[in-house]
Amino acid sequence: MSNSQQAQDKRAYIFALTAVLMWSTVAIAFKIGLRELAPVQLLLWAAIFSIMTLMLTVTVQKKWFHIRMLTAAQWRASVLYGALNPVLYYVVLFAAYDLLPAQEAQALNYSWALTLAFLSVPFLGQKLRAQDLLAGCVCYGGVLVIATRGNPLGLEFSHLPGVGLALFSTLIWAGYWIVNTKDQREPVVGLMLNFIMALPILLFINSYQGLLILPSYQSLAAAAYIGIFEMGLAFACWLTAMRLISQTAKISNLIFLAPFISLVLIYFLLGEEIYPSTLIGLGFIISGLLIQQYKTAAQKAALKALSS
Repeated sequence: MSNSQQAQDKRAYIFALTAVLMWSTVAIAFKIGLRELAPVQLLLWAAIFSIMTLMLTVTVQKKWFHIRMLTAAQWRASVLYGALNPVLYYVVLFAAYDLLPAQEAQALNYSWALTLAFLSVPFLGQKLRAQDLLAGCVCYGGVLVIATRGNPLGLEFSHLPGVGLALFSTLIWAGYWIVNTKDQREPVVGLMLNFIMALPILLFINSYQGLLILPSYQSLAAAAYIGIFEMGLAFACWLTAMRLISQTAKISNLIFLAPFISLVLIYFLLGEEIYPSTLIGLGFIISGLLIQQYKTAAQKAALKALSS
């Protein structure tokens, strides 16, 4: 590997770890914002800050020319993408966080990657492997441990509506990325347009429910944090890392640090007692995702041949 590529890899690690640290802190901001705000209220204010952040990012990266290249079909698709992400996804996710302890909601949300793998079979024509089924059993076994707070055989769920919403959010997020496979827009510009198209929808919902009021300083700060970091800069940092790194496998597993860092922060900053069932269940979920990502020696050789 050349010195220039080594330097790029180092920069990629910095961007990737920055994104992971941002994602590790947002569960706390979710809970703080939801103390006073309804999920749609929190999303509206977070979306406003996200739009400003993404517009600044597009300006710094000099990507405004991509707007002129959009087709009429892409403008229409932006409305659909915006309705899925951020509107539907974050409303459901915030509702789950509103009902569940932060530790459980964030742990359950990490099963979305396996949901994506299963949905890719009927919608993208991908093959289901034996290791995908094994990964599913391990991962959703962890979900059951968390949802029942350590009593999976009793099937007594700690909060069934909250668990249902958290799992439904993984379905929406996986569905968004499946639809996104056909998206030809520049990624950061596309995300910015999603939020811009979502803004009228969120304004209408909040107005209809009588929620168009200026929140308190603390709630507004939480919304700003979510919009700037979770919905804006973290995405830009991760994309930059993926562009700079020589092999995506070098940074892809860093994302698994986020839920464990998040648990530490939840304990110290929110004062939540971390349940043993959360740690055990999260361990199962991460193990299942690692099994799902594992490539055999033959698969690695085939990928190397294709890339050479």
